[in-house]
Amino acid sequence: MSKINWLATLGWDEDQLGEMRYIGYAYIRQGKYDIAISFFEALIALDPESAYDSQTLGALYLQINQPKKALKYCEKALKIESDHAPTLLNMCKAFFMLNKKDEALKLAAILKNERDPTISNVAKALLLAYGT
Repeated sequence: MSKINWLATLGWDEDQLGEMRYIGYAYIRQGKYDIAISFFEALIALDPESAYDSQTLGALYLQINQPKKALKYCEKALKIESDHAPTLLNMCKAFFMLNKKDEALKLAAILKNERDPTISNVAKALLLAYGT
């Protein structure tokens, strides 16, 4: 079965994708995660190579306590952009939620050295809370 290029089929470009992201984020700001998820799932269907949309969807699934789905989209995002620290942090949180403590602790130990304090501080807090 061949994959359909939905952007070409619809005649869309980055402008329409940007508008969909804007609407998705508006729902996130309102706390309407279920609606935002629908937008980001559609964005991934339209642009499957967008690490940004995959990592956002992973974060949304974490927010609604669905760590298996979160992990799926974090992994997809990391296949596209392997060193994205916020995605790695979300993956770490998903591992903790799934009781995969060893994987989570390994990832947190790496992330505690991240230059961005919003990442490293959370990683350090996770290490203090869960283990080493």
